[in-house]
Amino acid sequence: MKANNTISIVVASDNFFAVMIAALLKSIDINHDSGEHIDFYIIDDGISAKAKQQLELIADPSRITIRWFKSKEIVPKDIHIPMDKSSFPITVFLRIFIPYMIEQAIEKVIYLDVDTIVLDDIAALWNVDLGDCTIGAVQDYSKTVDCKWAGIPNYQQLGLAGDTKYFNSGVLLINPKKWREQAITTQVIDVLGKYRQHVVMPDQYGLNVVFANKWKELDPKWNWFANLENTNPSLIHFVEIKPIFTTYKFSEEYRRLFYMYLGMTPWKHFKPLSGNRRLLKKAITKIKKALSKIGCFYF
Repeated sequence: MKANNTISIVVASDNFFAVMIAALLKSIDINHDSGEHIDFYIIDDGISAKAKQQLELIADPSRITIRWFKSKEIVPKDIHIPMDKSSFPITVFLRIFIPYMIEQAIEKVIYLDVDTIVLDDIAALWNVDLGDCTIGAVQDYSKTVDCKWAGIPNYQQLGLAGDTKYFNSGVLLINPKKWREQAITTQVIDVLGKYRQHVVMPDQYGLNVVFANKWKELDPKWNWFANLENTNPSLIHFVEIKPIFTTYKFSEEYRRLFYMYLGMTPWKHFKPLSGNRRLLKKAITKIKKALSKIGCFYF
């Protein structure tokens, strides 16, 4: 099938969150009824052989083809990324290399965080016209760059108005050709290095600086945050505490939907993990970042 007639979706994960890929993949599979083939790219940052085998069983390969990429294979050896001090996993940076990972002929790609599930046909998002924009995204629930707990702390230094809209990088519709032409990956890495002391949300900070006032705003239903109520979202994003933990505290309906899809996969007997596992995961991530060479991480 020609690349342009195929929906391209990319996710990135380590082994710990492979269970969330399972629910996401099944939700896409169940709700996709418009006929296009889907190439589902997984950037593998240490996913076990067993988990890979289980993920391969979730969808009919005649409808959805899983394509695997090792994280070390998509990042050039001479590239290093300045690390922040947050507990966000290192895999969040992998999305900025997607346009170089996929085939050059692909004209559009969807990036999804693994802590999402899709409730509508993903083709509706795929068919959004980006116009002259390189990316499409949904405004973050922190709303603007002057948000005290997220945003761009040095927005004034960068010449931005405080009410400049700030997007969430967990769902991105990307024109990879324009991305490559504009050398966006290099720009983001440069921003993260130059303004490291201001970085709050790692890749999201860099992307918002580079794309300030230059991104297409998508309907909020395509990145609806689980800590907010909505009767008809198209995609639920489990920001903060994930439903795989016993300490999840947001919409029970959204959790029910997550486990409904997960129950259709080889993880159907999965039991929520202790909140201590979540805290341990965060602590390990911070240690990895702290130990990375001169504050930079080499994939």
